[in-house]
Amino acid sequence: MNHSRSPLYRFAAIKRRRFLQYSAMVVGTSLLAACTSSQSTSDESTTDAASTTASPSPTGELTKVSYGTNWYAQAEHGGFYQAVATGIYAEYGLDVSIQMGGPQVNGTQLLMGGAVDFFMGYASDAIKAIEEGIPKVTVAAMFQKDPQILVAHPDTADSIEDLKGRPIFISSAANVTYWPFLQAKYGFTEDMKRPYNFNPGPFLADKQSAQQGYLSSEPLSIAKEGGFEPKVFLLADYGYIPYSTTIECKRELVEQNPDLVQRFVDASIKGWYSYLYGDPSPGNELIKQDNPEMTDEKIAYGIEKMKEYGIVDSGDAETLGIGAMTDVRWQEFFDTMAAESVFNSSTDFKQAYTLQFVNKGADTYKS
Repeated sequence: MNHSRSPLYRFAAIKRRRFLQYSAMVVGTSLLAACTSSQSTSDESTTDAASTTASPSPTGELTKVSYGTNWYAQAEHGGFYQAVATGIYAEYGLDVSIQMGGPQVNGTQLLMGGAVDFFMGYASDAIKAIEEGIPKVTVAAMFQKDPQILVAHPDTADSIEDLKGRPIFISSAANVTYWPFLQAKYGFTEDMKRPYNFNPGPFLADKQSAQQGYLSSEPLSIAKEGGFEPKVFLLADYGYIPYSTTIECKRELVEQNPDLVQRFVDASIKGWYSYLYGDPSPGNELIKQDNPEMTDEKIAYGIEKMKEYGIVDSGDAETLGIGAMTDVRWQEFFDTMAAESVFNSSTDFKQAYTLQFVNKGADTYKS
């Protein structure tokens, strides 16, 4: 199942199983109209605006909104497609178009250029953006666990510590995302690295090796091509804790129209509850329309793994609701990566996110 990666985008190379020829992305023409629209109460604070669930426009008119994803449509985008397909966005006064991403898509350029209103980001890039002076902000995190994995041959490793000293096939993007973490916590060394070209062949040929992957993709492809179920190590369960599959937008949108942001966040969260715990078929049909290569088998596998590993609904999300974020979690991730010089220790990383639109409680979103 194709995907950009855990922290992937932009950091260097495309972090996915295989490079696919990317057909030009069709970008919606809707601009950030919401940014320019004034609030009904000019002195209303953003905190007050986010304190209750936003409601649709009393006129019944739908506001056009575009959301750009960071890879081809798949189960990991299911909650957003579900919210479109089942009318959840419309219930919140939104006419949402999902703009499918791919390996050549630069989300920051699309977002800051006004081609999309919201974009699917991840924590590492959000902090890097602050270091580069880019005024975007993360407003929700749909994945509590980044689906980045390492896989090994069966019966060759019982824990991630057992991989120390072995050849590991990784992409160049890993050098500025999870590899520094593995070096710091588990003693991985530079001489272990092998170039990963999104082809499992070298891994399959060397039973003592490991390779990077994405939870819903590589294990399935290895099982099909290699004829065995690989040992899977989800890095999030070993201390690598960035948020991913986030919702990010321009800072000016948060400041000028927090009601629109709140409605999009709330509806997206409800879409995820519907997708994971209801009938996902409406969202799946839209996924397959956008990405004809996405099969029912791959989608079912992706949903199964998201549930099995608690990718969406675990940790803080169990009580605070899907989309949850905390200062403590951001701080811990920043400190870990800054210690390895991935981030500048003086960076004001709290500018990368806001908690004002999330953490209302799981029961609030389920109702």
